[in-house]
Amino acid sequence: MNSDESPPRVALKEITPQVSAAMGALHAAAVSAAGEAKVEPELLELIRIRASQINGCAFCLDMHTKDARAKGETEQRVHALNAWRETPFFTERERAALALAEAVTQVHDGHVPDAVYREVAGVFDEAQVAALIWAATVINAYNRIAIATRMKPGNYQPVQK
Repeated sequence: MNSDESPPRVALKEITPQVSAAMGALHAAAVSAAGEAKVEPELLELIRIRASQINGCAFCLDMHTKDARAKGETEQRVHALNAWRETPFFTERERAALALAEAVTQVHDGHVPDAVYREVAGVFDEAQVAALIWAATVINAYNRIAIATRMKPGNYQPVQK
């Protein structure tokens, strides 16, 4: 192994299958709550992509950009997501959700500001806000798992429906 290569990392699913299953159940519960609250699956993908961009998670970026495109998201919006504030491509609801996702992801930079919360609460009901917070929380946890274990991007393919 040269100095540019990482040592093999722990296989979490194999070593701690019960925790991995619990994480999967948390993800499924968050997706279910979002569906019940009528939060669009496409919006959830935008949140997942944006948090993964901030965290630098190549595996999750590969997965969620593919999932977003499979759900009908445009290349233009996916490519512009890193600069969503400077584009006209996102709706008021999407902008509020993205601001919340960024604040949750960067909570170490001053918590979730009241202005961000007021903005999201102005365009989403309480169940939807809860679903957005869960979506951001779950993807941040998955980002940390993928980064810590050096999950390799490139092989993921969206499930065809």
